[in-house]
Amino acid sequence: MQPIGPLMIEHRLIERMIALVGRRAAAAEQTGDVDPLFVDAAVDFVRVYADRTHHGKEEEILFRDLASRNLSDVDQRVMDELVEEHKLGRRTVAELVAANEGYRRGDAESLRVIIEKLRFLAEFYPEHIEKEDKVFFPASMQYFDQAERDAMLAEMWEFDRGMIHEKYKAVVEGLE
Repeated sequence: MQPIGPLMIEHRLIERMIALVGRRAAAAEQTGDVDPLFVDAAVDFVRVYADRTHHGKEEEILFRDLASRNLSDVDQRVMDELVEEHKLGRRTVAELVAANEGYRRGDAESLRVIIEKLRFLAEFYPEHIEKEDKVFFPASMQYFDQAERDAMLAEMWEFDRGMIHEKYKAVVEGLE
């Protein structure tokens, strides 16, 4: 398996969650109500799975290793775009968290912001994933030989092994 294999597999789960996010945004728009617990679950999924686990492997392993290569102008531009898109996703989730807190306090405007942010995520992620799966990931593998790809894949597996510990260490530290 190439190192992009696990990343593409993770994309399938992200797509499933993002589809739920889109459906919940549409429902909230129709009913004028949103379940703050669903928003919490969506935020947790995006922060821990999509961003920290998935984007973590991209940024801390794949993009890091690509940074030492002589990328084509197109590949460099796309990688830079992907990094900026990751940052945009993080900002959007932070805004969603703030809106959800406002909604819980009874701020009527917060529902509009929640719907806007959920809709943004539902539209943003499929485009981002398609750019990675169909454009960047295949192109990125040309910069590595088989031994380098195997080493990268092993590092990704090791990265995943530590994620549960990182998640729950943060939970305990937050509660302390």
